[in-house]
Amino acid sequence: MSFARPSKSYAFYGQTTSLCEQCLKLVPAKIIIEGDDVFFLKRCAEHGAQKTLVATDAAYFRSCKEFIKPGDLPLKHESRTHYGCPYDCGLCPDHEQHSCLALIEVNDECNLSCPVCFADSSPQRTMNRSLAEIDRMLETLVASEGFPDLVQISGGEPTIHPQILDILKLAKTKPIRHIMLNTNGIRIATDRAFVEALAALKPGFEVYLQFDSLKRSALESLRGADLRKVRDQALANLEAAQISTTLVCVVKKGVNDEEIGDIVRHALSYACVRGITFQPVQDAGRNINFDKNRDRMLLTDIRRAIAAQAGEVFGLDDIIPLPCNPDGIGIAYGLRNGQQVTPITRMIPRDELLKVAPNTISFEKYPALRDRLFDLLSLASSGERTKTALGDLLCCLPQVEVPDDLGYDRVFRIVIVQFLDRYNFCVGAVKRSCIHFVTPDAKIIPFDTYNLFYRNNLVERFQRKLRRVPA
Repeated sequence: MSFARPSKSYAFYGQTTSLCEQCLKLVPAKIIIEGDDVFFLKRCAEHGAQKTLVATDAAYFRSCKEFIKPGDLPLKHESRTHYGCPYDCGLCPDHEQHSCLALIEVNDECNLSCPVCFADSSPQRTMNRSLAEIDRMLETLVASEGFPDLVQISGGEPTIHPQILDILKLAKTKPIRHIMLNTNGIRIATDRAFVEALAALKPGFEVYLQFDSLKRSALESLRGADLRKVRDQALANLEAAQISTTLVCVVKKGVNDEEIGDIVRHALSYACVRGITFQPVQDAGRNINFDKNRDRMLLTDIRRAIAAQAGEVFGLDDIIPLPCNPDGIGIAYGLRNGQQVTPITRMIPRDELLKVAPNTISFEKYPALRDRLFDLLSLASSGERTKTALGDLLCCLPQVEVPDDLGYDRVFRIVIVQFLDRYNFCVGAVKRSCIHFVTPDAKIIPFDTYNLFYRNNLVERFQRKLRRVPA
């Protein structure tokens, strides 16, 4: 007599805590794998069961857990753990990572009203922070970090702040290794004197330029305007001034995901471009007519699209999880010679990636890596320089000592940053978040939780409910 027990249609990979996609309450979520897809199965007592796709490459999803390294902690915490994650930001002692990248929002005002904007900025929102307030925010970060790695001056549209140059000069007086200006590029395209003033901030200064598409239809969908000429002129002005630039591309399925390879090649046609950050749309702030099943792109989707559309630059094996936040960030680094890129991320041994910082790779242990890097460095140009170690340019990766300074103009990187929202929220992942907002009330709050709970003060509603729960 034969007997066959029924089986599940999926593999149960684990369990996490996520959010109900309607009320944003914390709910349990099964992590399941069906074929190559990974889903959260959630259940809210009020709104029932929900199933959401969180990854489209099960092997890569599993590999992220193999890249987790011990976190680097801040020097001090600005809050205490009381209500539990995500209601104690921040940073509270329960957080597992310091601020690899910190954002200072200097205004709410913007000269665009983009259909997609996590900050919900517009010309109607006219707040501009004072220089004294911004100074206190910078000092909050310095107290937490000592020597912050990377600060983005953001908004709104920061270039329309009446004191933006004073703000940037103030930031340069702080012990910050690298400063970025996060901008839509309109002023850079139209104000040559402003670009000259930005060039005077070098070295250690970079423009983080919104660059979502090469097509009119996609720009109108994402930004509400055809900005092709603006972006072309902005890049031309940055190129002429030799200002290091990173392009940031918000990706929405069916809108601009077929352009990823073209954007990579376009970036490499400019000597000033150091890389591209691809960001799947985070469902926060203003996100007009967004449908999770139609519009969501995932980190794994973008990683595969890069390899499929621009495999001559970076292949799948070149794009690895960032060890401090592997679920949320994938990275690929290379050294460029003109428009040719030699990937180096895959050359860094796995065991070295996972060591506690500070970590320097021994050339005696890895002579092949030494020989290959020396070959590449022999092509180094005389552009903007950085200090002594390749690891200075590779966030959260090991130091690789080199015999001479490496030109930052030789670096080309791709970063995929998948922020958490009501669909893919995971308490474990948010505890490893390393991209943080600094707020005027001396808090440092992860990007993900800030946009979900703190920017709109929604967190106070949940805190009030928790205060009513008997101990």
